[in-house]
Amino acid sequence: MLDWTDRWCRYFLHQISRHTLLYTEMVTTGALLHREPAHFLDFHPQEHPLALQLGGSEPAALERCARLAADWHYDELNLNIGCPSERVRSGRFGACLMAEPELVAECVTAMRESFSGPVTVKHRIGIDDMDGYDDMARFVEQVANAGCSAFIVHARKAWLSGLSPKENREVPPLRYEQVYRLKQDFPTLVIVINGGITSLDQVLTHLERVDGAMLGRAIYHEPWLLAGADRRIFRYTSAPVSRRAVVLGMREFIEAELSTGVRLHRITRHMLGLFTGLPGARHWRHHLSQHANRPDASWQTVEQALAAISEPF
Repeated sequence: MLDWTDRWCRYFLHQISRHTLLYTEMVTTGALLHREPAHFLDFHPQEHPLALQLGGSEPAALERCARLAADWHYDELNLNIGCPSERVRSGRFGACLMAEPELVAECVTAMRESFSGPVTVKHRIGIDDMDGYDDMARFVEQVANAGCSAFIVHARKAWLSGLSPKENREVPPLRYEQVYRLKQDFPTLVIVINGGITSLDQVLTHLERVDGAMLGRAIYHEPWLLAGADRRIFRYTSAPVSRRAVVLGMREFIEAELSTGVRLHRITRHMLGLFTGLPGARHWRHHLSQHANRPDASWQTVEQALAAISEPF
């Protein structure tokens, strides 16, 4: 979710669900260690619970990044080895690491030395022709023995050559049963399922078989899919919030960010899909798309976009 789940996006999503665990964009160890760490690591306290997602394959570099994650008080540290892009592969991280479980285990061990919270791994069910269930089970067993107690499993294999990252999210068939079997065979591990999930109803169905479910682009394009998660998934009984209340609740945050020089568009681009399917949604999207990037854009720009939305939304 590079360039998508930045700190402005995450703050906004946590206005809809306070208890859903959010993940940062994947940050490479090189970027984190050789640029200003705060650029990647700073976040608002209201974003908790929050996981830092790393990309890398050098245990020593990952250990240093884990130390930074601890200093910034992240709730979870995640090693992403599910990305199949050629750029990631050329840097020897991402999905290609499924072929090197020993190295992944070393990485997990190194990260756990400096991070006391959960260290998790996100991966595919397989890569290329190494896509049998036994291949994945051996990978999980070896990495679990290094101290990884939670695995986020994208239920598609990745083709490392011949398919684009977008095609790798759509073309290989989903094999949810392999993820369910993984939970059966490793009952003490936390198994989270990912891939093709577009509703809370689907999440609840998966939760009958596994411990968690991850949603990505579906939530980004229709953020209101998260509404109800706190009540239906996490069993909190707080009063339901309206979409209008979510927008109005962003005012203080937006004005504080604008005062530091952040352009309104950096924040509102993540909010465009909030009213999808409702009267006024087109005006909301169009007004923010046209005006939020202007140097003088302010909270009033958001209020003008909201004017077309009628209660009780």
